[in-house]
Amino acid sequence: MRADAARNIEKVLRTGARLLAQDPTTTIAAIAVAAEVDRRTVYRRFDSRETLLAAVYEARLDAVGKAIAAARLTEAPVAVALHRYVEGIITATREWPVELQRMRADTGIRDRRAEFIAQVAAFIQRAVDEGLFRNDFPEGWIQALLIHTVNVAAHEFPGIDAAQAADFAVDSLLRGTGRT
Repeated sequence: MRADAARNIEKVLRTGARLLAQDPTTTIAAIAVAAEVDRRTVYRRFDSRETLLAAVYEARLDAVGKAIAAARLTEAPVAVALHRYVEGIITATREWPVELQRMRADTGIRDRRAEFIAQVAAFIQRAVDEGLFRNDFPEGWIQALLIHTVNVAAHEFPGIDAAQAADFAVDSLLRGTGRT
């Protein structure tokens, strides 16, 4: 693919992610206009809206996968891995704001998402085993709290850079917000 064509596809995917996060019914034509490319350019690469949607979601999953790999959840010290993971997922979420849950019918996307969830669950268990997290919460509590904390940091505080947002998120997870 030529460099300019690759840039156009990247613009279409990023624009699509942003617009679809705002309105899941966004059309290819609206995405093309916002990405400042001809609609025919979009249709040459994506033969249907569903194909474009799948490509946007795959791009999101690619970013999540890179964040998980960079965090080194099985090798790095747990506190370091936690911060790397949170910062990476905040960045991925901001760059690709579409919700992966909307693509549950796509088995490839669903399976990749499940794999990532399992990797994070294993990391959380490692963090519990090593004493970073308490062990008296109901199963799934810490993972749900992690997901929601990351989403708050990514979406509710876009003016805070990802590293500082990760600092706040990790501190909130580890210490809470009270003075005790």
